[in-house]
Amino acid sequence: MTLTTFKAYPQVYNVRDFGAAGNGTTLDSPAINAAIDAAAQKGGGTVLLPAGIYLSYSIRLQSNIHLYLDAGAEILAAFPGKDSGYDVAEENPHNRYQDFGHSHWKNSLIWGIGLENISITGFGKINGAGLTREESRLPGVGNKAISLKLCRNVTIKDISMVNCGHFALLATGVDNLTLHNITVDTNRDGFDIDACRDVRISDCTVNSPWDDAIVLKSSYALGFVRDTENVTITNCFVSGYDKGSVINGTFQRDEPQAPDQGFVTGRIKFGTESSGGFRNIAISNCVFERCRGLALETVDGGFLEDVVISNITMRDIVNAPLFLRLGARMRSPEGTAVGRMARITLSNINVYNADSRYSCIISGIPGHNIEDVTLQNIRIHFKGGGTREDGLLTPPENEKLYPEPWMFGTIPASGFFIRHAKNVALNNVQLSFEKEDLRPSLWLEDVQGIRVGNYRTPLPTGVKPYLLKNVTGFEVKGSDFEMKN
Repeated sequence: MTLTTFKAYPQVYNVRDFGAAGNGTTLDSPAINAAIDAAAQKGGGTVLLPAGIYLSYSIRLQSNIHLYLDAGAEILAAFPGKDSGYDVAEENPHNRYQDFGHSHWKNSLIWGIGLENISITGFGKINGAGLTREESRLPGVGNKAISLKLCRNVTIKDISMVNCGHFALLATGVDNLTLHNITVDTNRDGFDIDACRDVRISDCTVNSPWDDAIVLKSSYALGFVRDTENVTITNCFVSGYDKGSVINGTFQRDEPQAPDQGFVTGRIKFGTESSGGFRNIAISNCVFERCRGLALETVDGGFLEDVVISNITMRDIVNAPLFLRLGARMRSPEGTAVGRMARITLSNINVYNADSRYSCIISGIPGHNIEDVTLQNIRIHFKGGGTREDGLLTPPENEKLYPEPWMFGTIPASGFFIRHAKNVALNNVQLSFEKEDLRPSLWLEDVQGIRVGNYRTPLPTGVKPYLLKNVTGFEVKGSDFEMKN
């Protein structure tokens, strides 16, 4: 007797069968949610959006749902009406510890809370045209494209996302998250990865001129501290070109500023929300273009430890190419202690055409050092133009300010400003300048143990290679300093 085994495949639920019109004018979110409900009642399945434009308010994910956007399918966020709109933001007693947008999930185009085994894939588009980039508290207003809270086993891949409001993706407390081959061209943050574990971000393009492109956070939005840890980011392109001009291939540069009045953003960053910490993170093979530089920030009490960043190339960087800040903003529950930053390795980094006002910055605060930092194989071409007067400045501490390089004003170093640090190594560093820069290359204060090897930089006549204040254990080998000092 021959026994034939039949394999059961998950059912496909076509949203057209549930009444979706896909014409861009009929509100289709009720039909999409009905298809999700039907699939969930059978234990899960694929909810298919074939080609068409699906005008929508909140789409509510459920466990074991695969939302598939076929090529030519577009979920279009609807503008709220007088008596209709997105799901209302849920209550959160911990609002005061992070911005409104970080503290709520239901006021979104697509959201899920407490789910597992969910995916959003396909070659379609999510268009958040009806979302606001402001942190609106008005009922019915949506300000995020995708929001996930306390979910497990999540995959998002291949889709494109535009005009996504405050976040293209807000993932808070999500474990085992994969983001792959996603194109985002948006008006605020791209990916906000907050209090998440086991995260893989690969082969993504994120253009976000008015905010950060890929940002790791560790807020108090869940009502408890939860580190962001075990994260890899690889093969990604981040930028600050004019909104919409990367996805359409024009790469325009007409808009110079972000809402914080700084130049365009579009970078990879740790922080600012940092009540929890950041641990065991690797970033590699990424390109920054026309944006701010790499920023590692912990200012609310979290530990930022065990981070390796390598093979990064940057071009047209509008502030400090490298910014490491341990601060004491302390936007956390009362009694939280100042955090820690330690065991950081940055290697194989190439930067061309960087703003010289802020050089590169590694800055802790009095009594709290950044520790065990290695920078190796670093090449930076700065705009230059720093004056002798700039080299005499002493930047303020500004321990509690929001961290951005301009918090210190013009930096008195042409290469690296390092303050309140311990055990720092600069190996094989080469600096060059479009215009002559008359500031010392290194400006060091309250540094315990710094080793400089094969450090190359032009030193104009009469310019000291470094300025030291309360520095111990300063070692220089095989560098231009030995010849010029």
